[in-house]
Amino acid sequence: MKMKGKKALKVIGILVASIILLVVLFLMYAALKPAVPGNYETKVQTGGEIEAKYLAHGSYEVKYTEQTAMQNYKKYEIYYPAELETSESKYPVIVVNNGTGVKGSKAKTMFQHFASWGFIVIGNEEEYSWNGFSGDMSLQYLLRANNNAESIFYQKIDTDNIGAVGHSQGGVGAFNSVTNAKHMDLYKTVVAESPAHLNLAIDLEWDYDISELHIPFLMVAGTEKSDAELVCTLDGMHKLFDLAADAPFKVMARRTGAAHGDMLCNADGYVTAWFMWQLQGDQYAAQAFTGNAPEIMSNPLYQDQKIDAK
Repeated sequence: MKMKGKKALKVIGILVASIILLVVLFLMYAALKPAVPGNYETKVQTGGEIEAKYLAHGSYEVKYTEQTAMQNYKKYEIYYPAELETSESKYPVIVVNNGTGVKGSKAKTMFQHFASWGFIVIGNEEEYSWNGFSGDMSLQYLLRANNNAESIFYQKIDTDNIGAVGHSQGGVGAFNSVTNAKHMDLYKTVVAESPAHLNLAIDLEWDYDISELHIPFLMVAGTEKSDAELVCTLDGMHKLFDLAADAPFKVMARRTGAAHGDMLCNADGYVTAWFMWQLQGDQYAAQAFTGNAPEIMSNPLYQDQKIDAK
């Protein structure tokens, strides 16, 4: 009987060890798996011509460089148009603020997408981006590179056209970057994808004050439960929209059927169009948000759209 009992315990031990191994392997896979699908530019559905144009990959060949960073940032990750290395032009900048669990290395496709449209895109590996400090440090790195004759970015940064973007916690970080950071006055526009609404942010101690926002902003979220009932509720969006009373131009919309994580890429057609308009003066892209019939207002894939222009 004792031998049988020992054998049973051994089998149970092997089963437990196997389960633990599977859990460890799953966590390793989840940590390495990209948060943004590699093929989203061709897979995400669009509901308008402008959205479709800017969801597609842009015309610029893209290159990548990185620089070791101190503290929790680990490294600055920069994607840029390849022509920058030989061109005399200056390029607009998009600073990415990380969402929870979505470091720059897990969103490579999104960085590449923006860069293919002519932007210098910078991010890092920070996991606690809500206060906007890591985004500000990313921008500071580029500004110093702009003044460093040995850098490929020497005199290539268009300091008049800098924007911030962030998803979830990163949306809060983007708001703080442009309202409560050292270089906040350099930002021309900001995009928040499913930002944590104010009550949730208070519970998480992610303080931010959107009433201090004085630049144009775009805010998008999904209608599935993860956003609609938790992270970025419709009431929460309306409250943020109204509190940003001094923003000269503001747009909000919800992507129908999209979950919280989907918003990292599902709204990218309009996010790119927004930056093309705001930072490159693209008037075709502007038609997604301006004029008598802004495309986003009639797009069947969106609802609860709202535009306010002063």
